[in-house]
Amino acid sequence: MAAEKMAIAKALNSSLRTALESDPKVVVMGEDVGKLGGVFRITDGLQKDFGEDRVIDTPLAESGIIGTAIGLALRGYRPVAEIQFDGFVFPAYDQIVTQLAKMHARALGKVKLPVVIRIPYGGGIGAVEHHSESPEALFAHVAGLKIVTPANSSDAYWMLRQAIECDDPVIFFEPKSRYWEKGEVDTTGIPGPLHAAKVVRDGTDLTIAAYGPTVRTALAAAEAAAEDGTSIEVVDLRSVSPIDFDTIQRSVEKTGRLVVAHEAPVFFGSGAEVAARITERCFYHLEAPVLRVGGFHAPYPPARLEEEYLPGLDRVLDSVDRALAY
Repeated sequence: MAAEKMAIAKALNSSLRTALESDPKVVVMGEDVGKLGGVFRITDGLQKDFGEDRVIDTPLAESGIIGTAIGLALRGYRPVAEIQFDGFVFPAYDQIVTQLAKMHARALGKVKLPVVIRIPYGGGIGAVEHHSESPEALFAHVAGLKIVTPANSSDAYWMLRQAIECDDPVIFFEPKSRYWEKGEVDTTGIPGPLHAAKVVRDGTDLTIAAYGPTVRTALAAAEAAAEDGTSIEVVDLRSVSPIDFDTIQRSVEKTGRLVVAHEAPVFFGSGAEVAARITERCFYHLEAPVLRVGGFHAPYPPARLEEEYLPGLDRVLDSVDRALAY
């Protein structure tokens, strides 16, 4: 199978299918992942082809899903657990933080926990709270977990493959508003390391660092700014923990300015860590303070207000203008 155009949702489905075919120890589990194929149909057709022992419909109990996944991992399996929506993960937070993230260190490295937790996250689909949130910073703060999020179909396919093959726990955040966007996927070769950031647009005047659903917004901002003669470089972080600060640093040393964009609230968000580290590393290269744009420090609003809450094109461009004004 060579390169073909597919939606992010299809790329994830294809990635799971390949993993199930390649390794009999891979199992998929979660609420409605079997017969229904998942709320977003990411697991569509997998139970029919691989059976109920490998694609498992679980009870509506997130703590039980992750607890079972931990037990399976301890017995040599590679479970891929789906949490149906971002806000549903918190009943499992204790299992993730106090067990999954700690067991490798607790066992002095003798125990491996190859568990992947897939979480559709972010807004933009007209849903309510608990269905539109971005809780990645709550997990990135926890040592022992790896946090990644693809922004295109190729990364969706390959990053999920790499996450499943990883011996450490990986929280795999999927930008649900981008599920139906199509892109080229070449399944013949891994495009790069799981935790490496990528420069997805070259520029000279300012860098925008983004991940997941805001990468497209950043690219749209760069396109709009180019019409006014401003050259913006866009860096897709891809990984929130660890963060590839070296790639961001190289970009900022070239452009002298940085805007960090994500849907999660700016307050104590992932962008704060990026801003702090790049300020430390690039102090003498910066021509302006590192600026952040994201959600507000408030519960996720009703659907009719989410466009005001999310960092859209206008708010990103406003931060660009502010940075360039220094």
